[in-house]
Amino acid sequence: MGAARRSAILLYAVAGGALLLDQLSKAWVQQTLSGRPAIKVIPGVLSLTYTTNSGGAFGFGESAPWLFAGATIVVSAVIVVVSTRPMRPWIAVSLGLILGGALGNLADRVANGPGVSGRVTDFIDLQIWPIFNLADTAIVIGAVILAVASFDGADDRAEPSGASGPAATDSGGTQP
Repeated sequence: MGAARRSAILLYAVAGGALLLDQLSKAWVQQTLSGRPAIKVIPGVLSLTYTTNSGGAFGFGESAPWLFAGATIVVSAVIVVVSTRPMRPWIAVSLGLILGGALGNLADRVANGPGVSGRVTDFIDLQIWPIFNLADTAIVIGAVILAVASFDGADDRAEPSGASGPAATDSGGTQP
């Protein structure tokens, strides 16, 4: 199995897992908490509070849900294109988390309103932070992993042997 195929399998497995967990958690929250008081998991720190929003993070852009749906579609398309290339496992995991989270919130927008203007279910309430969901968590964790992996000093273009020079970078040399 080639490196690109292994990367794609990892990326899509992580995306599928993130999407599944997000959708299952939102279905549970809608059935359990809709019209009911919050569940205090750790009083003063963490509650499960059912709410919805049509905007993005922190309620930003509630009047333009199409903006978030459009951005989700563009980012998802870019990740699908990139998934055809070999990548380090942490990059595949990070892109999978971003893709799964993005698709989780997009699924809410499509299922909970006309077109892509539906409301996203949120429920994780840290008391000092706006209420969010598992899709948001996957996106943020994926972005952090991607940032850290991007700045770790590894050069994906170098040959595994660590060779350097024109032959290693294919600038004028021939491939073996």
